[in-house]
Amino acid sequence: MDVVPGSVGTSASFSLRLGQTIFSSASLLFMSLGVEFYTYTAFCYLVTIMGLTIPWSFTLAIVDGYSVLVKCPVRQPGILLIIVLGDWVLSTLTLAAACSTASVVDLLLHSDGSYCPPKFCSRYQISAAMAFLSWFLSMASSLFNLWLLPSL
Repeated sequence: MDVVPGSVGTSASFSLRLGQTIFSSASLLFMSLGVEFYTYTAFCYLVTIMGLTIPWSFTLAIVDGYSVLVKCPVRQPGILLIIVLGDWVLSTLTLAAACSTASVVDLLLHSDGSYCPPKFCSRYQISAAMAFLSWFLSMASSLFNLWLLPSL
């Protein structure tokens, strides 16, 4: 059986998971630096989803790192299916949170009144950008694992 680069238990998967963890943490950090995030539901939603994504990605990064060190990739179909489904759900939720945050920030910036101080809005924009990057890596790892699933 061929090893798909980016599937669970490879060094590429470890890099993807580490990137997801870093971008999700950065998104959460930039959103939390502005103490006003709780006034908008979209911002609270992003904080919640990033709070779920960080432990998921970090745990799978540890699994990938261990699998690379012992040279024993995870190939059980049931475990791989759970990972693929978890990635799909979290990547969909991450995309929704990033899009809603970006649209609310755009609305706040282009409204007639000054609803968002520029310092906070720039932090919210960076947070949304980090969430988009986290989503991209999460979807990539989900697709790599999905590609491996039928061959098991």
